[in-house]
Amino acid sequence: MSQGIALRWLTASAETATANDFNKHMDLISKKVSVTGVPGFEHIGYDEWAAQCQHEFADHEVQSVHYDGLKMLASTPERVMFKTWETIEASDGAVNAHGVEVLLEMEKDGKWRLLQQRVLPDEESQHDGLIPQ
Repeated sequence: MSQGIALRWLTASAETATANDFNKHMDLISKKVSVTGVPGFEHIGYDEWAAQCQHEFADHEVQSVHYDGLKMLASTPERVMFKTWETIEASDGAVNAHGVEVLLEMEKDGKWRLLQQRVLPDEESQHDGLIPQ
């Protein structure tokens, strides 16, 4: 069941970002979100995420987003934690790919949203077998 939750969230995240659908994409993100591990940033919160997406989506900078592999870590009835490989292709041809550790939380409205995300160092992604061959 927790794997299905993770896969459905990943599919929705990739589809909404690829479609540049700001409102549907941000509905997948908790207002309490915390992102760490991004080079040059100590922490990214909801407002920073929203501002970045609004800019990128309005300018159609995101060509596609997809996820490869899924390594389940833990789950409770309200939370699901996993790792995956995220690839973001920009409309200018640039590709940003990295492992991410994701924590989803079931919020009071019954929706699963991203609560925490950690961009993984390449060594950890390699160790976890996340990097596609």
